[in-house]
Amino acid sequence: MSTKQLEVQIMGQSYLLGCPVGGEDRLLAAVDKVDQAMCKVRDAGKIKARDRIAVLAALNLAFEQAEAPPSADKQASATETPETTAALSDSDHERLGQLLKKLDQALHQDGQLI
Repeated sequence: MSTKQLEVQIMGQSYLLGCPVGGEDRLLAAVDKVDQAMCKVRDAGKIKARDRIAVLAALNLAFEQAEAPPSADKQASATETPETTAALSDSDHERLGQLLKKLDQALHQDGQLI
C-alpha cells in the first residue's frame, strides 16, 4: 500500500505524518481529535510539559472510546464470544500503546517543553 506524508498542526506544533493514500480524511479527523484533547488538557490545568499533556489526552481519548456504545459492526456480530471481546480489548490496548510510542517519539524529536 502506498503512503504519503501530510503536515499537520497539534497544539500549534507542526508534525509530518505518514498516511496511506486514501486515508487522509481519517488521519485529519484523528489529528483534530488529538489536538482538541491536548488543548483541553493544557487549558484546564497547571500542566505545561507537552509529553504529560499528550499522555493525559491519550488516556482521556482511550477512556472515551471505552465508554462509547458499541458500533453497528459490533452489534451486528451475533457470534461474539467473551474470547472475542477480550481479543478486541487487547487489540485496543496494543493500538493505544503504539499511539503513545509514536507520541513519545514525536515529542522527543520536538525537544521542547511548554
